[in-house]
Amino acid sequence: MELLSGADMIARFLQDEGVEYIYGYPGGAALHIYDALFRQDKVKHILVRHEQAATHAADGYARASGKPGTVLVTSGPGATNAVTGIATAYMDSIPMVVLCGQVMSHLIGDDAFQETDIIGVTRPIVKHSFSIKHPTEIPEVLKKAYYLAATGRPGPVVVDIPKDMTAPTERYEYVYPKKVRLRSYNPVTRGHTGQIKKAVELMLKAKRPVFYTGGGVVTGRASEGLTDLVKRLGFPITTTLMGIGSYPQSDRQCLGWLGMHGSYESNMAMHHADLIIAIGARFDDRVTNNTSKFCPTAKIIHVDIDPSSVSKTVRADVPIVGPAASVIDEMISLLQGKEAANPEALAEWWQKIDGWREERRGKLYEPSQPGEAIKPQEVIEALCRITRGEAYVTTDVGQHQMFAAQYYKFDKPNRFITSGGLGTMGFGFPAAMGIKQNFPDEQVICVTGEGSFQMMMQELSTCKQFGGGVKIVNLNNASLGMVRQWQDLNYKSRHAHSYMESLPDFQKLIESYGFTALKVETLEELEPALERTFADKHELVFLDVAVDPHEHVYPMQVPLGSMRDMLLSKTERT
Repeated sequence: MELLSGADMIARFLQDEGVEYIYGYPGGAALHIYDALFRQDKVKHILVRHEQAATHAADGYARASGKPGTVLVTSGPGATNAVTGIATAYMDSIPMVVLCGQVMSHLIGDDAFQETDIIGVTRPIVKHSFSIKHPTEIPEVLKKAYYLAATGRPGPVVVDIPKDMTAPTERYEYVYPKKVRLRSYNPVTRGHTGQIKKAVELMLKAKRPVFYTGGGVVTGRASEGLTDLVKRLGFPITTTLMGIGSYPQSDRQCLGWLGMHGSYESNMAMHHADLIIAIGARFDDRVTNNTSKFCPTAKIIHVDIDPSSVSKTVRADVPIVGPAASVIDEMISLLQGKEAANPEALAEWWQKIDGWREERRGKLYEPSQPGEAIKPQEVIEALCRITRGEAYVTTDVGQHQMFAAQYYKFDKPNRFITSGGLGTMGFGFPAAMGIKQNFPDEQVICVTGEGSFQMMMQELSTCKQFGGGVKIVNLNNASLGMVRQWQDLNYKSRHAHSYMESLPDFQKLIESYGFTALKVETLEELEPALERTFADKHELVFLDVAVDPHEHVYPMQVPLGSMRDMLLSKTERT
């Protein structure tokens, strides 16, 4: 029999669970746990400089690796600083376990020093939460937390741990639980065969079909099966922002991604489709625009592991609750030996789609001329060329996020890492840091803007301590670009507090941490600067690129319109 304190149980459990990294920041209520981590060497703790960065780093690690990220924070402000990152993971269905120190159990409810009801605070933004009532509960509760975070529809789980539950003077038997018992939680493992048969019948009869796939394909590790299914049927496919890379973007059948700033051909194809096969996507408002005008002639097949998402926003004609991978595999099996009923109609549909593609060819943006400011699109295209489209790319939120999604072409899942549902500025840099630690030999790029970067730039100190050769590409337009774009379109260019009038000298700032910083102001300087940036994949380099402050992101859906209602430039609309 092995007797351990509650704190040592936590450290031992993390080892037994195979946790590689834990991101956190110490404080009084968590010190017993930190002491236990200090006395072992299997789980590496990364000391961030802000708890929000801990959650984003764990989130980036989870998105890239497919394994739950782990966070450790103290009570009160430590826990509340993590709230934004917890909400970010919740909105994008990312597996994460957040261990929160808490004041001693007999003080809970007394407004003790650094006490916050973090269970209550986070209830709307977690998949589940636990509070430790006795040290002997720790192994079983933690096993449940990791199981819940990673299964079904993934999400963050919070574990609240009062300080007296980890006291070093009290020891109890520790046994690593190999199984989990949760009577009320039984995630589905396959879809309903009858519904899948109906879906396959509709797919074979369709004349204007479109696949619409989202983050559920990526988190469900269903990309390989999806590619096989789409190839077999010869249908066009479009993805959500979170689904980018779930199907190779370089393939002809891929129309790009759809929605608010999606491609012209993807939005047009969705609007005119007679069948939409939605897999692992939730029909959020950034895709549908006005739901009363959404895809008026289409029947909808909706596959999702979360039953509450099916028909939540748009009614499904064939609802299928189940994991993307198993449903896709069953679809492929049912399609064996069968042929489409309308091959001529499908050929006409592709002719129509190719026509839409041709309409916009060469018109996506106006390249910069000699002496003009660099266009942000040119920077992303150059990034894609120099890395051959193989890098892990994180973004913050704003125009640079949309440009990265539009102009960097991803052929693999888990490579485009961004805050989709919550739209969290400050996400990109710590997320890239978490990815780089898991994949040290890969190129990891954070595409950011000067507004977003300043929210988490203190993590340069973390990179200095723990390493992490992230490449930070700052598309510097000296403004909150997406805010300014909306002000141009809807507020007669009244730029209320969207210009950054007192920016730091980023070159000096980065160099003060001991890293390399490069500044680019002309297109001629861009390629050499990129070559220098990517010369050593283990070196952190900050590339500050001055881009055209007046450039907008297009296409852009017209608010309250249908999917086909788009602004195509400052002077064109559909």
